[in-house]
Amino acid sequence: MPLSNDPFVLQDSRLLRHQPFVNGQWIDGDAPALAVDNPATGACLGEVETLSAASVNAAIDAARDALPGWKAMTARERSVRMERWHDLMLEHADDLARIMTLEQGKPLAEARGEILYGASFAKWFAEESRRAYGEIIPPPARGRRLLVLREPIGVCAAITPWNFPCAMIVRKTAPALAAGCPIILKPAESTPFSALALAELAQRAGIPPGVFNVVLGNPPDIGKAFAAHPAVRKLSFTGSTRTGRVLLAQAAEQIQKVTLELGGNAPFIVFEDADFDAAIDGAIAAKFRNAGQVCVAVNRILVHETLFGRFTECLAARVAALKVGNGLDPDTDIGPLINAAAIERITALLAEAKADGAKIHTGGQPHKLGGLYFEPTVITQINPCARLWREEIFGPVITLIPFRDEAEALRLANDTEYGLASYFYSRDLGRLFRVAEGLHFGMVGANTPAISSECAPFGGIKASGFGREGSSHGIDDYLEFKTVWIGGI
Repeated sequence: MPLSNDPFVLQDSRLLRHQPFVNGQWIDGDAPALAVDNPATGACLGEVETLSAASVNAAIDAARDALPGWKAMTARERSVRMERWHDLMLEHADDLARIMTLEQGKPLAEARGEILYGASFAKWFAEESRRAYGEIIPPPARGRRLLVLREPIGVCAAITPWNFPCAMIVRKTAPALAAGCPIILKPAESTPFSALALAELAQRAGIPPGVFNVVLGNPPDIGKAFAAHPAVRKLSFTGSTRTGRVLLAQAAEQIQKVTLELGGNAPFIVFEDADFDAAIDGAIAAKFRNAGQVCVAVNRILVHETLFGRFTECLAARVAALKVGNGLDPDTDIGPLINAAAIERITALLAEAKADGAKIHTGGQPHKLGGLYFEPTVITQINPCARLWREEIFGPVITLIPFRDEAEALRLANDTEYGLASYFYSRDLGRLFRVAEGLHFGMVGANTPAISSECAPFGGIKASGFGREGSSHGIDDYLEFKTVWIGGI
């Protein structure tokens, strides 16, 4: 669809909602409205209504009241509704993608890809709802039977980020729904329209009132409400490590089960025996998607010293050719950053690195388009103690450093508090196993930048959090194990 003066030109205008969704109703807010801007243009897209902490508690109460009915449904009854939700996402993928690009900034093709990816979790967990099997264990004594039941944990809460405003929502809500748990969702303030559109489709799919709720408002207040309400038994959060620590401490008061997917500092290792062209392609794909605003995006590239000069030159040339622009332009490779704070932070990190002797090969400053656009950047001669090397960049900036051998590569790669994603390229079979096992990260991409799928566990270790989303394990945190002993048989 071409650029338009009317940004929300949708095939289905009912997908554009401005109110919280609670207990099957679009309700009026009772707190200050929230303005949502288009990061590509700076124009205000509109306002959404928000809720006070008291109204958030009322939403949790509604979910608590909906729990018995949703829990009592058969797995097939829940599955049919979730399958319909999946189908509706695909039917409305173009509208959902346009909403996402307008409020988040990513290129339209990436946004549409995210819709398909997000929908895959609804499909997957619709199927997994029928496989939440219990166990019959051989008893230790005669006249007894020993059963293990898997039951829904109860009301769940989810807090999702702005960088993937569809996929992160479905990845968290789908396993909860499949397990028989109602859920209250708090989406990011920057991207509420995507969340509300998904709620509209959930309602159309037949998800009962109170089972899927979306609340909007002040993040700290909502986080405290989630942690303090005794009905909330599970909290899932994707965001910064700093915020994750706060939420984890708050959740401890009610002994809530918590899943955290936090910050990352992904290394990308290129060994001397790597497929050179594939490694270049992989580095571009693993770094510059969504303007580098990805938790699993590459932050640090480690290249064997025999390839370092050539690799840097080729990578810089490819990066310089990436087109920066409005995500609605079909030729755009990299859209804007999410806000001015992101521009300021990246500019400060680069200034510190340059003052310490780093060399910029391409980019290195805000883009000539102005606003929230930043040039894709390649930088070398970085000090491993620099913040640019040690912190999550969350922007279109990549650093490179040479290494001598496998042991040094692993030492440099693992020298971080984070442990989310990592990548390496090699054609040596033994090295593939050694390095995959030697990297201290929850996920490893060996000769591929693609490390996320609905059928694979997603998550990290160390300061990157704990718990896994997706795969057959993704439903586990939404279920409790109940042991049943039967005597007198």
